[in-house]
Amino acid sequence: MINRVYSTPPGVTLGPLDLIADRKARNFVLEIGEAHFHGFVVREGARVYGYVDRCPHAGMPLAEDLDEYLTPKGDLISCGWHGALFRISDGYCVGGPCAGRSLTPWPVQVVDGQIVTA
Repeated sequence: MINRVYSTPPGVTLGPLDLIADRKARNFVLEIGEAHFHGFVVREGARVYGYVDRCPHAGMPLAEDLDEYLTPKGDLISCGWHGALFRISDGYCVGGPCAGRSLTPWPVQVVDGQIVTA
């Protein structure tokens, strides 16, 4: 059985900002001790937003297909399993089965062109 954790230490470099295309998202799995962390990062221009990859409705990962976290217009995060929609800026659910709840934030930032956990 794989143990899961829902946070990461600060200062972990995930890669260059251009690893993620503008208005797209990318999945990250990090080994933290003997456990694994599953999260994703959304890029909007020079800004990044990170979230734990876990839907507040059913506790499942959001993407049915790897890195497919956003709606076709790229304006909202979407749960591919149940259709919940979340704002990119704060993870707040604006529609679907978990309306009014939020994704768990994963603090990330851009430092010298690199995406780094905060």
